[in-house]
Amino acid sequence: VQLQASGGGLVQAGGSLRLSCKASGHPFSIYAMGWFRQAPGKEREFVAAHRWIGDNTYYAYSVKGRFTISRDNTKNTVYLQMNSLKPEDTAVYCCAADTQLGTMSLEIAGVYDYWGHGTLVTVSS
Repeated sequence: VQLQASGGGLVQAGGSLRLSCKASGHPFSIYAMGWFRQAPGKEREFVAAHRWIGDNTYYAYSVKGRFTISRDNTKNTVYLQMNSLKPEDTAVYCCAADTQLGTMSLEIAGVYDYWGHGTLVTVSS
């Protein structure tokens, strides 16, 4: 599985961006996908995830109500719609795929088998 993230950029506080993560290779082996971010000098943190079975979505408390994760099966793509962006959302955002059909929380980075390169999101104040 290969993952290609895109859509990052520079936006003013209060603005919106939509990130995309396109899966290729063996996209039908994916059971869940997630987004993580890492700000300069900080640890990587969970942002959002979508588990195919049950069509369940999960969000970090800091983004709940502002970010929405969704997927387009026809395009093998997962999106992260980010609204009401804040300067503290500035980070490199990475997408990841889980192909193991486990039961562990999707907030744990170790659950994911494949990672895409990051896309930089910069929110100016």
